[in-house]
Amino acid sequence: MGVTLIVFVGGMGGSPVEDMVAGAQMAIALDTIERAQESGAFEQTIVVTDMAELSGELQGKAIVERSWGPFHFGEKLRDVIRKYDIENPFYVGGGAVPLLSSRELRAIAQMLSSSEDIVITNNLYSSDIIAFTPGGAIDAIKLPATDNMMAQLLRRVGLEAQPLPRTASNLFDVDTPTDLVILSLQPGAGPRSRAYLDSLKLDSSRMREATSFLTDPMAQVVVAGRVGSYIWSRLEEDTACRMRIISEERGMHAWGRGEVRSILGFYLEEVGPGRFFQSIAQLGDAAFIDTRVIFDHLRLDASRRDRFLSDMGRPEEIGDSLIREFTEAQMEARIPVILGGHSLVAGGMLALIDVSWLDVDKLGSVM
Repeated sequence: MGVTLIVFVGGMGGSPVEDMVAGAQMAIALDTIERAQESGAFEQTIVVTDMAELSGELQGKAIVERSWGPFHFGEKLRDVIRKYDIENPFYVGGGAVPLLSSRELRAIAQMLSSSEDIVITNNLYSSDIIAFTPGGAIDAIKLPATDNMMAQLLRRVGLEAQPLPRTASNLFDVDTPTDLVILSLQPGAGPRSRAYLDSLKLDSSRMREATSFLTDPMAQVVVAGRVGSYIWSRLEEDTACRMRIISEERGMHAWGRGEVRSILGFYLEEVGPGRFFQSIAQLGDAAFIDTRVIFDHLRLDASRRDRFLSDMGRPEEIGDSLIREFTEAQMEARIPVILGGHSLVAGGMLALIDVSWLDVDKLGSVM
């Protein structure tokens, strides 16, 4: 049986900063589709989208399933599998794995087509790639509203879980403007993604400054948020600096947890944004912070637009007064502080480690 690539992309947009990320996710999806087709390992490609522009781009390249109105991930994936009688579905999220090569896609597809009763994923607890067989196994699970727990649910009904190697190409995905800056520094970005990012003219100077400390034996770097144990170990093993890691609230969205509690959130409540970032600057020479943990701790009804504007360091446009004050203080910090979501302190850190050593190699070749 052949393997069917299923790409879901859409659900983003509504303001200029959200539209910017949506455009990147569309470019990433097109790169992924082209790389998959180059691999020769896929029988067909199906794209589920609410983006009219993407539908036009895919003429003759893929089957397009338009998605309108309320969206439920599990129900839509089940409907596609049933409609096309798919035995070996290979699902990829729209902004996911922008660094995954044609060779890597082929290897995963071949593993799937040569196996039985298996689910292959990049992350068992927060999946962006879910390749499984048989496709009918989806009828045995309680369908999830998002893709995060899909692989875990399939394992619970008897499929053997096969996690992929934990690399930047398997784990890094694009959900926020910060992820766009990280992707802009990657030599492995696809041609459509590269062209789109070049058109945005993103300022990567703060990111480069923060990343440079990863290769400095005299430096200390703070990484805070939903930092997994594997990322922690890679930071300890593959950087030259000393690491100060604050790991908390892993799985807060994947598991649908109600009450989020954060050490940094408690501290921010006590001292306010200005003192908060003064303290962060005393802990390290640079910091990478997953702000979603803090915002959820504070029970902020933070819009995606405000979160994205905070990531970009544009406080004057932020509607929520506390997020605006928080971002202003971050911009005034005496060390480079990078704000973002989960990807920043997960696959994003792996990608930045790679970039930091590439920059050292380039500097060495010039000197």
